[in-house]
Order: sequence, then C-alpha cells, then structure tokens
Amino acid sequence: MTPSLAELSLDELSIDTLRLLAVDTVQKANSGHPGAPLGCAPIAYLLFHKLLKHNPSHAKWADRDRFVLSNGHASALLYSTLFLSGYNVTLDDLKSFRQWHSRTPGHPEYGDTEGVEVTTGPLGQGIAMAVGMAIAEKHLAATYNRPGFEVVDHHTFALLGDGDLMEGVSHEAASLAGTLGLGKLIFLYDDNLISLDGPTELSYTEDALERFEAYHWHVQRVADGNDLKALEAAIEAAKAVTDKPSIIAVRTVIGYGSPKAGTNKVHGEALGAADTAATKKFFGFPEDQSFIVPDNALANWRKAQERGAALEAEWKELFAGYAGAFPELAAEFERTQKGIRKAGWEKAIPSFAPGKPQATRNAGGAILNAIAGEVPELFGGAADLTASTKTIFKPGANFHVDAAGRNVFFGVREFGMGAAVNGIAAHGGLLPFGSTFFVFSDYCKPALRLAALMQVHSLFIFTHDSVALGEDGPTHQPIEHLMALRAVPGLTDFRPADANETAAAWRLALERSGPSFFALTRQDLPVIDPAAQDVYAGVSKGAYVLQDAPKPQVVLIGTGSEVWAALDAAKLLAGDGIAARVVSLPSWKIFEEQTAEYKASVLPAGVPKLAVEAGATLGWWKYVGQDGDVIGLDRFGASAPGPKVLAEFGFTAENIASRAKALVK
Repeated sequence: MTPSLAELSLDELSIDTLRLLAVDTVQKANSGHPGAPLGCAPIAYLLFHKLLKHNPSHAKWADRDRFVLSNGHASALLYSTLFLSGYNVTLDDLKSFRQWHSRTPGHPEYGDTEGVEVTTGPLGQGIAMAVGMAIAEKHLAATYNRPGFEVVDHHTFALLGDGDLMEGVSHEAASLAGTLGLGKLIFLYDDNLISLDGPTELSYTEDALERFEAYHWHVQRVADGNDLKALEAAIEAAKAVTDKPSIIAVRTVIGYGSPKAGTNKVHGEALGAADTAATKKFFGFPEDQSFIVPDNALANWRKAQERGAALEAEWKELFAGYAGAFPELAAEFERTQKGIRKAGWEKAIPSFAPGKPQATRNAGGAILNAIAGEVPELFGGAADLTASTKTIFKPGANFHVDAAGRNVFFGVREFGMGAAVNGIAAHGGLLPFGSTFFVFSDYCKPALRLAALMQVHSLFIFTHDSVALGEDGPTHQPIEHLMALRAVPGLTDFRPADANETAAAWRLALERSGPSFFALTRQDLPVIDPAAQDVYAGVSKGAYVLQDAPKPQVVLIGTGSEVWAALDAAKLLAGDGIAARVVSLPSWKIFEEQTAEYKASVLPAGVPKLAVEAGATLGWWKYVGQDGDVIGLDRFGASAPGPKVLAEFGFTAENIASRAKALVK
C-alpha cells in the first residue's frame, strides 16, 4: 500500500520531494534524465543536508567541501538539491530547465548556476577535475596550514556513474589520485547496472572496485542506495582513511519508483504524463500536482543554511586568529583565492639579449623559474616530459613526496592531466599548468575545450611545435593542431617567435582571464633585440610590425620559428628591389580583439600578403585574402633532421621570397 505524505519520516519526505522535483523538472522541459535523480536522491540528501561542509548562502566559501556531479546528465538532481538547500536557485529556475537563457542548462555549467563547481557532461572529466580539486586542497593545506590553524581542510566529493568509469580519462585520473594518496577525495559510484544501451553486462563487466583497489584506493560497497545509515557509515569510514582516496559503490535502482525502474528506458527522456503520475502515486504524492514542496520538507532541507552559516562563522574565527599569528601567509592566501597577482610580479620576467639563439621551450623554462618566487600560486608539471618541455621548478619539491612541492609529475596521462589542471583552476587559490608535446594536445583536447567553456585560468604548455622537431617523424609532428585549437572559442593561443615574445606571452597568459596555450619550439631561434623593439607591446596586440619598409609592396606574416625565415626572405626581396613588411602574429585570439583600425595598420588593404606557418593553411585566408598566398602544410610531416624537413617543405627564405615575388604586380 502506498504511504501517504503524513506517514513518511522527515528524511523520506525530504528525499522523495527531491526525487519528484527532479522528475517534474525533466517532465516540464520534456527533455532530460530522470533515472539517476530517482535513484541517487538519498545520496544527494545525505550529503547536502548533513555531511557536506558548505554554506548555501555563500557558495564560494574558500574552505567548503567541493561536490562534483560527474554524471552531469543528472543535472536535475543537482539543481533541485541546490534549490532545496537554499542556494540561489529558484523554483522558477527548475521550471525553465534546458530553456534559452536559463540558469539551469541541460548539463551543469560552471558560472551559470550557483553551487555548480565545474562544467560536467562529457563523461569522465568530472572525475578528473575532482582529482584536480583534491590535488589543490592537499597542496594548499601543506602550504598554508600551521599547527592549530588548519585553514584549508575540506573534502572533494564526486557522484559518478558507469559511463564515467568506462571513459579512459577516469582510468588516468584514478591512477594518478591513488599514486598521489589523495585522502580527502571521495567518490560515490551510482552502481545501477544500467547504461543508455541497456544492461551494463553488454559492455562493462569488470569488477570496478578491484580496479580501484589496484589503483591504491580505499573501496566500499553499500548494498542499498536507500539505506541512509549504511551510506553515512560508508562516507564516515571514507573520511577516516587519510592516506588513500575512497570510492563507495552504491547499488541503486535507476528510475526508482517509476514504472520504468531498473531499465534503460528511464535514462535519457522524460517519463511522460502517465508514468510521472504513477511515480508520484508510488511515493504518495498528489498525482495531479507538479513541483510540490511540502513546508516541513523545505524547512528540513533549509537547515543546511543555518548549519552552513555556523560552519563558515567557525572558520572565519579560525582564520582571524591565523591572520593575527601569520599575517603574511593570510594575506597571500586571500590574494590567491581572489586570483590576483602580487603587485609588480611582472618585473621578475627576464629580458633576453640578442646573441646566442635559444629554443622558446628553453626560454619558457627560464621564465617559469624566474617568476616562481613572485607567483607562488603557479603550480603544475608535465605528462612525463619535464626534461623536454622544461616545465619544472628548480629547485622544487615533488608534490608526491612533499605536498607543499610545486612540481606535479602527471605521468603519461595527457587527458587526465588537462582535466586535473582544470579542476585545480576551478578550485581556486592556484594558477595551474600542464605540459606535453604539441602533437599530444589531441589527447588533451576535450579538457582544453572545457577549460575554454568554463573560462578557468588553466595554462597549457606545448613544445616541439612543428615538423622542425625532425627525426621523430609524422607521429610527433603537429600539423592541424594550431588551427584546431585556434577554433576553440575563448582559448588564447601563443606561438612566439623568440625568447622575448615567449616572455611577453607568459606575462599576458597570467594577466588575462581564461585559459591559454603555448606552442613552443624544440629548435633554437635567434632573439629579437628588446632595445630595438617593444616586444610586449607588440605581443599584447596579437600581431605587430616586426620589420618595415617604406611603402611595402608585400607583407610577410609569420608565427613562431617561421618569422625568422620571413625576415631572411625580406632581405632577399630587398636585394631584388622589393620592399617587404614582416609581421609577427603570435596570437590570433588577441589580434582578433583589436580594433579594425589597428588590424588595418598592421595588414594594410591593397598590399599583397603571404603567410608562412609550419602547419595547416586552413584559416589563413582571412588574413591574406583570395589574392594572397600561404606557405603551410596540408599533409603530414616526415622523419629527417629538422632543417632538412623544413627545407623540403618550402620553409626557406628562397622559397618564401619566390612566392612573394609572384604576388607583387
């Protein structure tokens, strides 16, 4: 017999209110995923109502627990939970789920909805970003905490599903988390035996917990997702394990309480009017009413506000004592939490004198270390390539050995690294970077896209930026990568031509908001004379005239190492009586932000233009026009010494000059 609302315990009523709010949210939109909210509501209730350290009235409290909904298709669960808990999410927001300009989009979007910590939806990335958040917490705690003043002391929770654990990035991230011993990371695995195509036995038959045990995780099972006592005991047991991350497999029933319970039919579409009514009947709610929030259930949920305010007040009192005892540390903590750089930090950026050529990857490493003391929040590493990408603090401790260390050895996990960097950035308090060879940005691409979508301050340092890397051959030589990443909205590109442009790029990457990537050379390049050229001013415009001529007859546009070939070509042209302007264009994104007048001053109308870049030609026509020309690569590279490869593909002064002559009429 179906119980009435009056017969339900307050916990049951609160959970069922959450379940049916999510169902109504999806049903009104006629779009969404009701299955996971129906099955996972007890988990969300237990966390947000009782166990999570959070303050709904201050969603950005620095020492809050972080909650990541990795299975982002269950967004109706999160939005309903946030509304009930007292975050700045209204009932009207639930009613506008998945609609234009709604604060409740189809998947959780960082910045759109208060209480959403990261953008999730592409499965697996939430797991890796949660790992990044736990890395940030561990490092910040080791950096700032002092005896009696644990001002950084919180957990990162993630709710995830079978699909998350199937994705490769989850394996990368889980392996890294176990290696790093992230004891304040707790995963709650919605183990419901169903994926979109049907039973998980169709495609996913391993024992996931044995896999996590092999990754050095603490593992537990909860046999019934409706058993609050068992859930709470498991979470408390996970908290007690401080040297390992924890995962709790919770056996739930997808679509619990609905006629489609336990089937894939309830995963990704609204229940429909009849099944919605039947589901409400199962829980004892009126079948003909929507968005029902009983007063006593709401009052119970809203206790999270009072509890959260008390928790934050307690922390503020602790921090006040900390500030009195350690004023410099407290000031630095507050500054970095706001994402503000130390005044005058840029003065630490070195200037490079012309003379000995050097690779921009080497210059980048020198810059990283030069600014390390003035930007203590800078933190990161490489995907097993620190010796090649030069992204290591010297001297500097290994984070795995000393949590206060700033060098993170991500291992050969490019995607996991990129997503973890995003999690670190979203956590706050650190400015993270990850690095690898440019060709392997393919492995990082989904994380780069989410970094741009979230506009978090993630830095990605890619080296070995073209076919000039030589002997390793086509598998390691990027071709389409620059254009592919330039196409990502909100992602700033930097392909500097020398050490001083690299220094300017680093400064801009730290000054600008949002993510940036660097494409740096393996091979040595000459150095622009900083006394003759204000390189920072030029790079800050995205493109600038590096060398001019009276009444130029042709404009040569280069990026990175090809700028130098263009400069040599200009000398050859001058010998033939042809005046050439040479433009360095290190950042398309920044150049596109300039006024039409500035862009025209650099690339004047009526003057033929030739672009030179050791990558795909696609896209360059916007700058050279139909009457211009591009020397690039629309084929894969070759294995040979770098100079030979460049010469064979036409990146020589002679070929550039010849192609330029053909444009001059």
